[in-house]
Amino acid sequence: MNVLKFGGTSVANAQNISLVIDIITKASHDKKIAVVVSAFGNTTNMLLKTAELAAVKDEYYKSLLQEIENRHMQVVKDLIPVTEQSAVISHTKRLINYLETLYEGCFLLRELTPKTLATIASFGELLSSYIISEVMKFRKLDSIYKDSRELIITSESFENAQVNMKLTQANCKSFFEQNEKQIVILPGFIAATENGETTTLGRGGSDYTAAIIASAVIADELQIWTDVSGMYTANPRIVKQATPIPHISYQEAMELSHFGAKVIYPPTIQPVLHKEIPILVKNTFNPEEAGTRITKQTNGQQQPVKGISYIENISLLTLEGSGMIGIPGFSKRLFETLLAQKINIILITQASSEHSICIGINDKEASKAKIAIDETFAYEIASKKVNPILVEQQLAIIALVGENMKNHQGLSGKMFSMLGKNNVNIRAIAQGASEKNISAVINSDDAKKALNALHEEFFEEKVKQLNLFVAGVGNVGERFLAQLNQQHEYLREQLKLNIRVIGVSNSRTMYFDEEGINLDNWKDKLVNGEKANLNELHETIKSLNLRNSIFIDITASHEVSKVYESYLRNNISVVTCNKIACASEYENYQNLKRISQKYNAPFLFETNVGAGLPIIDTLKNVVASGDRIHKIQAVLSGSLNFVFNNFSDQNTFHDIVTQAQKEGYTEPDPKIDLSGVDVARKILILARESGYMMELKDIENNSFLPKETLETTNNEDFYASLTKHEAHFQQIFKEANDKACRLKYVATFENGKASVGLQHIPSDHSFYNLEGSDNIVLFFTDRYVAQPLQIKGAGAGAEVTASGIFADVIRIGKF
Repeated sequence: MNVLKFGGTSVANAQNISLVIDIITKASHDKKIAVVVSAFGNTTNMLLKTAELAAVKDEYYKSLLQEIENRHMQVVKDLIPVTEQSAVISHTKRLINYLETLYEGCFLLRELTPKTLATIASFGELLSSYIISEVMKFRKLDSIYKDSRELIITSESFENAQVNMKLTQANCKSFFEQNEKQIVILPGFIAATENGETTTLGRGGSDYTAAIIASAVIADELQIWTDVSGMYTANPRIVKQATPIPHISYQEAMELSHFGAKVIYPPTIQPVLHKEIPILVKNTFNPEEAGTRITKQTNGQQQPVKGISYIENISLLTLEGSGMIGIPGFSKRLFETLLAQKINIILITQASSEHSICIGINDKEASKAKIAIDETFAYEIASKKVNPILVEQQLAIIALVGENMKNHQGLSGKMFSMLGKNNVNIRAIAQGASEKNISAVINSDDAKKALNALHEEFFEEKVKQLNLFVAGVGNVGERFLAQLNQQHEYLREQLKLNIRVIGVSNSRTMYFDEEGINLDNWKDKLVNGEKANLNELHETIKSLNLRNSIFIDITASHEVSKVYESYLRNNISVVTCNKIACASEYENYQNLKRISQKYNAPFLFETNVGAGLPIIDTLKNVVASGDRIHKIQAVLSGSLNFVFNNFSDQNTFHDIVTQAQKEGYTEPDPKIDLSGVDVARKILILARESGYMMELKDIENNSFLPKETLETTNNEDFYASLTKHEAHFQQIFKEANDKACRLKYVATFENGKASVGLQHIPSDHSFYNLEGSDNIVLFFTDRYVAQPLQIKGAGAGAEVTASGIFADVIRIGKF
């Protein structure tokens, strides 16, 4: 004989019930079965809510009652022909009328006792089991209905009643031995006292009902049918990569179910464990899936961690004080106080110094617990021997579970290291001597990130997921996204990186997709996105709290650069081609680097100098190796190099600058490039990365632009000024040409001083043949004396800048 239990989602409506009956029909072909059913989906919640409203004289309870009636009547009408409905509708109506009487009593008396509440809660299963049994009769199945209250006998606590196993097993054994029907339908969750008064087995009690019956008849198998394909490595609603666990032990299943795996109710396993009755967790909506098999042994499977689970809405209570040390009885008094208040303890941890005890309980009980504990220890608190109980709320418990964990070293280290990398603060830790479970208390807001990070570490192919938020999707940003899209499969297969773009923003709109934006049509999504707002962008990224989050700034905005610190403090890495932050006040530059290290959030800005050239990375490695920088000579502006490589007496300066901007070599405001400010920022950043304290005002800027041009405030006036002063620019060209020199805008750093300006470069100089928009940097160091370390290549343009940003993202992926 097999026992099958179907949960609330499995019997939520007529369509689902039809699927359930198909499963029952197939399962009963070759052996007898007992079928335990829950209330129709969400009915129990509605029953209890209606009772609460009635007890406070809120007449809206009548509307909810009508909704409950309508749902059940609709199922009858959908599954039973009109000619056969009369008797079923009459009986259903009688049950509803009785329920209505109970509600009227609550309304008149303004009272809702545990006994009444248990009786009201029982109607969900009474109605569902009766209706389903009648549908099966109509379909000519060999079935019978049996009220579980006639079999399962409990204490008189009414809610969460304790089962009298001796009487219950005797009743079940007697009934099923005499039963001749192939199928028995029973309501789950409900039971009765020896006097016949209705009790309930607690939320999720239908699982328990099925387990009690399976144990009593020594069933071949207990099947739990639900809306997922077994017990998963993590909650699949939170961890999309989670997979069903094919085979798991009773002990592992109990640990996972205790720590929030809601597929199975924790007490379910106890009645079948000692009789070694297998449990099979199956999916009603995909019955061909294998599901999860739960047995005593797991056939030698050596996977150390079987699952990761968590419990929400946890409060951590801490009792501490020097007066506790060496004094026996503190723990006893604490636990007795909670017992008296009927408060369940979920987690316990105590410092070896005996200075403190931490316990985890449900958030809803925290206030009651604090009052009771402070009262118990009032004398010790008044005499300063212990502190008033400390309550921390909005926490969650996350747990690694696996029987083989005890045979594998380093699991705790891997767990805590991964949480640390993702800036998940651990409030308390608990691990039993059996080493089947490692639990940590963390902030609720970090639970999703923690689950995904740990699942990636313990269950997934070593593919690291990076979650990107891109601000600025113009010329460079568009090419960056195109490169990501092109290389996505390569990155996953060769570098084991799964890079997802979660958010994109320009100055007008922004768009987010937590599952990852399709980079084939991101422009369409962005056009129809919400209005761009820098603060809302920031808050959304923080609230999503995804692991390995990276904020990418592809703007030239001062306002955007001011938000870097907050991103880094929230463990969100920053990659930027925006030079403003690194060229701001030295203290701010240093502060960003300190925060980056403190919160384990990389701050990378390779494209600040040389676009895609590895200038900053090379410089960092040189300094890290112990070498010292004495002098830097560089052409750092691809735009200025392009301008002066193409400007001559055969064209105009205005036209060449216009061409440079059109081809993406200049900043949106070309005056930043031509004024020398951009180059000054770059040499400042190189000087700082070399270990020198400098400010932007310390850079000598020898600008070649006329004063009027420098004072323009918009692009239109700027370009007009270039036309007006064409003779000035032609004179600059002539002076260089007369000396057989080429014009290069050179940045120099030496002996702690830096300058930028236009220079005449003779033909024998390293910079003379620097073509197009190329950059070149010469580093003179202790080790590179006669021949400087030279880096040369394309230093401007959307494609190379995008590739530099791409490279920084890859660096973080390897971090």
